[in-house]
Amino acid sequence: MERELTAFARRARATAARLHPELPLVSYTLLAHINDQQGCRATDLAAHYMLDKSTVSRQLTALEKLGLVERRPDPDDHRVQVLHPTEAGAATLIATHASRHAAYQERLADWSEADLTRFASYLLRYNDHSRT
Repeated sequence: MERELTAFARRARATAARLHPELPLVSYTLLAHINDQQGCRATDLAAHYMLDKSTVSRQLTALEKLGLVERRPDPDDHRVQVLHPTEAGAATLIATHASRHAAYQERLADWSEADLTRFASYLLRYNDHSRT
């Protein structure tokens, strides 16, 4: 099981690298979360993904240098910076998501609906347990 989970993670990183060579999987994940939340703070990202603040900071710096994320003052507290995807960041997410979706469809094309449902439920169960 460990070997297969490791292979799964490596494949995910390799796929992310092919889709956007300058956007590592962690950065892609953070950008997607920022987009899904319609903006969030760096501390929120660190807490959500259980990452060290310095790791998040490095990833955000890279995203900012690529022009994919920008910081804006929080309207309720101008001392706080809220991260938002730029137009380029949103476009990158759309393109990358479409490519990833196509890759999933190709890889899972011959799976039955029952297999897909079971697989999804097992992933949800595994990830829910990992969050606690």
